[in-house]
Amino acid sequence: QVQLVESGGGSVQAGGSLILSCEASGYAYSKLCVGWFRQAPGKEREGVAAIAIGYISTDYADSVKGRFTISQDNAKNTVYLQMNSLKPEDTAMYYCAAALGGNFCYTGRLDFNYWGQGTQVTVSS
Repeated sequence: QVQLVESGGGSVQAGGSLILSCEASGYAYSKLCVGWFRQAPGKEREGVAAIAIGYISTDYADSVKGRFTISQDNAKNTVYLQMNSLKPEDTAMYYCAAALGGNFCYTGRLDFNYWGQGTQVTVSS
């Protein structure tokens, strides 16, 4: 099993920045595919970014490319989502999720079976 603990959400004004953290435990960290997802009220869940820990590959949604950066720290078993130039449309509940097996890591994978509790990001105009 994988346990994920998220932190870093909050409220910022448009143009501001936040960094979200997702600490993983309970499984070999290097074998994980970890993704960030978000869901706003009344909207479908959207894949934001994903990172293959062992293969050092990343995947981003077009809506955040160039503004968000996903990274990870092997020493801390933690995946980060650095969010810059935030827009009101980025407002959502953000979740990190893990799939077992770092190959073919992208947010569209169907086996993200482990999820964090979510952290709210609110961006005001």
